Amino acid sequence: MKTLFPALALALAGAAWTSSPAAANPAAGGAAAAPAACPAILRHTFPRLQDEKPQPLCQYAGRVVLVVNTASYCGFTPQYEGLEKLYARYRDRGLVVLGFPSNDFAQEKASNKEIADFCENTFGVKFPMFGKSAVRGSDANPLFRELAGKTGKTPSWNFNKYLIARDGRVLAHYGSMTRPDDPALLKVLEQELAAR
Repeated sequence: MKTLFPALALALAGAAWTSSPAAANPAAGGAAAAPAACPAILRHTFPRLQDEKPQPLCQYAGRVVLVVNTASYCGFTPQYEGLEKLYARYRDRGLVVLGFPSNDFAQEKASNKEIADFCENTFGVKFPMFGKSAVRGSDANPLFRELAGKTGKTPSWNFNKYLIARDGRVLAHYGSMTRPDDPALLKVLEQELAAR
């Protein structure tokens, strides 16, 4: 009988997690998803850029996800505008853009607050952004390690893009030169958004 209680406690803890506000954040374009329904690629939690509150990526399960490593002082930084337009255009159809600021190429601001202010004030970024982290090498955050493992591509510079299907398959990697409105990217994105 004693072994039943730990199992029950774990089940209740899991239920509490899925019904928590962090697990369902419609304002960020997310929807609640039970851990069992969450693809392995999204089973990570990162601090939100604005307030560093932990955000489980499982809240985006069932959506098409575009993961981008970003920076504030890069020649590609104007892509923020295109990423925000892409998010605004397709989010009602199931797209979410996830931004991961990184100083791996020595082009990012010092603090998360500075990055958040820059993104909002300069480009009006509303898509979800996460705290500054490494995206390549031995210090890479676990999502980017997994993306690199599945595609064989690590970010060679800022604004690399990884497109993830609704079911968690990694569909494609795009380098920094691929703009958010690139026809090849849009073709794959629209095909995946149309698929159910």
